[in-house]
This record gives sequence, structure tokens and C-alpha cells, in this order.
Amino acid sequence: MGVITKKIKGTEDVLPKQSYRWQFIENIMREEAANFGFKEMRTPVFEHTELFARGVGATTDVVQKEMYTFDTKGGESVTLRPEGTAGAARAVLEHALTNEGLPIKAYYLTSCYRYEKPQAGRLREFHQFGIEEYGTSSPLADAEVISLADSIFKRLQIKNLHLEINSIGCPECRPKYNRALKEYFSQFKDKLCGNCLNRLEKNPMRLIDCKVPSCSEIAKNAPSILDYLCEECDSHFEQVKTYLTTAGIDYKVNPTIVRGLDYYTKTVFEFVSDAIGSQGTVCGGGRYDGLVEELGGQHLPSLGYAMGLERLLMVMENQGIEIPRPEPCALYIAGLGDNAQVKAFELIGAVRSCGLSAETDVVGRGLRAQMKYADKIGARFSMVIGDNELDENKAKVKNMTTGEQTEIELDSSFAEKFSDIQLAAKFSEGVE
Repeated sequence: MGVITKKIKGTEDVLPKQSYRWQFIENIMREEAANFGFKEMRTPVFEHTELFARGVGATTDVVQKEMYTFDTKGGESVTLRPEGTAGAARAVLEHALTNEGLPIKAYYLTSCYRYEKPQAGRLREFHQFGIEEYGTSSPLADAEVISLADSIFKRLQIKNLHLEINSIGCPECRPKYNRALKEYFSQFKDKLCGNCLNRLEKNPMRLIDCKVPSCSEIAKNAPSILDYLCEECDSHFEQVKTYLTTAGIDYKVNPTIVRGLDYYTKTVFEFVSDAIGSQGTVCGGGRYDGLVEELGGQHLPSLGYAMGLERLLMVMENQGIEIPRPEPCALYIAGLGDNAQVKAFELIGAVRSCGLSAETDVVGRGLRAQMKYADKIGARFSMVIGDNELDENKAKVKNMTTGEQTEIELDSSFAEKFSDIQLAAKFSEGVE
């Protein structure tokens, strides 16, 4: 039997030398979410298939074509989550989180799965940071979640992002708009793709979002949802724009934004970058006031968004944004002989207890090989312990950059004294 050495198509490995980049943006996301009062939520990687069929929408491409669905040994149909909102809404209902006070403010960092054609910025397993807020219909909440996304992008120093917003109405005004769309697109039935012919009857708004060039050209002259908004939706949208202006957030109204999932109502928005080609949307979301009710709960106005981590990293790389590397190993101790290795192990434990990174040999290398390894991992300092050092209870700590050596006692004060040495070196090098 051959060795399995290839990852599944549409997936990517995050290797140890790359993971710091992910951790950096994830930490910023957690910090900013906490600043806005959001707490983390974690939901299962798979759910009952019906949850996504009802929540995401049976007519969407996600449900019809892209979900990873399978039957369990118990005969249940389950699906790997294609997005995070439906599972979060299910958790809110199941655990009666409304009893803990409104609004409910949660975020997630999670993996999602869609069977799509892999391409740059679009994988079959991808990762999202998502914001969920339940229990408020205020346009201020719409502006607040957009502000949270904007603050994350500013922290990451991402430039040339464009916020585009729209309102897609509510169950009161949308039927009138759908009738207008049917009337318009019916004139071009012979030019529409097969998917759009199906959408024309089941979900006309999906035609606005079709990426087939011939359909996109037809959609350019389609009626605008903004001309069909009811008084409440129109007022809500105007207030969202006022709050965004107050927050100093630039935006563009784009009537063609409808988002790809059926649960959206009223406000929808996207942050778009021109740095990664056609897959330019790095954050998308909006309001989904009817979702919880669709899943069997009481009416609970809700909103949120998701950011694609892979796409954010692509944008940052294309813009040349440097992600700080983690601190390298502070001290590498080479032990020569069994007794010296025991002492080395004791000392690196003491250094680690001070919150510093320290390593010693664990594979049985000779001295020369150990020093090469210390250089390879970028150790700031190194130290060699042999019989002489053990007898004298002293050794020399070497600055790997300057070559300067400092003698230090191998006693209970070792970690504290080494910490002083490395702090002094940082100060002299101007390292914060």
C-alpha cells in the first residue's frame, strides 16, 4: 500500500513556519471583538442537513450544489457547515440565550466547507471570522458591526478596501420587487443561463448576482431594489448611512449587492479589495431578521458578517504588509554528556518559567551540530555546558548577534540573571 502524501484537493496545510501569520490576525480579531462587547461562540463542525436547507435557503447554490452532505450510521443526514450563521442561530435557540439578556453578541473563528472549484481565494475548506448579533432591529447595530469590521482592517493596516452597502428590503416590500424582476428578466429567457432560468421562478433576486457574463450584462439594466423599499426599510437604510457617516466610514451604495444566502433582509454589505482579482470580497454580511423564526423560534431580529481569513492574508501579502514574526528562541543550551544534559534541561525549565523561549538538544547531536541548530532557529543567545562548567557551576552566555559573552552562575538565580542579560541586549539594540 502506498504512502498517502497528498492533501485533498481544495484544502491547504498551515505549516509551523506560517502559523504565526494566522495567529496574528486571529488575535487582532479577538481583541477588537472584545472591545465591541462580543464573546466567542463555538459550534459543531457538522449539523443536521435541514438546518442549512431552511436557514441558508433551499434555492441557493450553497445548498443545491456545494454542501458536503452524508448519512450517518444511524441514518441521519448531516452536513459539514458551509457557513457559520445557521449553526450560531441554532445554538441561540437551543440554549435559550435570549434569557440572558439582549442583544446577544457573539463571534466565531471557524472552518467551513463547500464543494466548489478551487481557485485563488476560494478553497473547499476555508476559514472565517464571523460576528453574530441577535435581538436588535436598530440601524445603529448595523453600523456598529460594520464599524467593528472597519476597525479590524485598520488594525491590520489593509488599504484600498471599499465598503459597498445596499438594502434588499423585507417580506413586505420584496414581493413587489420580485414581480418587477420576473417581468424584466422574462424578456431575456432565451439568453439566460440554466441556473438563472430556474431562479427566475424560485428566487428572482439571485439573477442580480449571477456571474455568467451574458446574465451579468442583462442584469445591469434590471430594476433597482431601492426603488421598491417600503417606508420602514427606506428609513432604516437612511439611518444606517447616517451612522456610518458619523463614524467616518466611507461607503458606496451598490444596488446589485444581494449576497448569496436567502436569510438576508434589509441591510447587506461587502468590503471589497481590488488586490486579489475576481475574488475580491473579503468581508460580507448584513441583517437577517427572519432567520431565527425560519428555524422555529420566535421573531428575533439579527445581523452579522463573515471575513475570509485566506483572502485577508492574500490581500496583506499583495499589499506588502509585514506581519510581525514571533520572538525567536531566547536561549539555546548545548549539553555535553549526560550530567550536563540534565543540568541543561533544568535550566531551560527555569528560563521558560519566566516566560522566555528556551531549548536544548533532544535528538543526540554533537556540539557542532547543536550550534548549527541554534543558529538555524535564530536563537538570540547560546550556552555550552560540559564537565568544566558543572565543576565551576558557571558558564558563558553568548550573544549570537554580537558574539559578546557574559559569565553566569548556574544556580537558582540563573533564570533571573539571564532575563536581565537579554533585556539589556534588547535595550542596546533598540528592540522594543
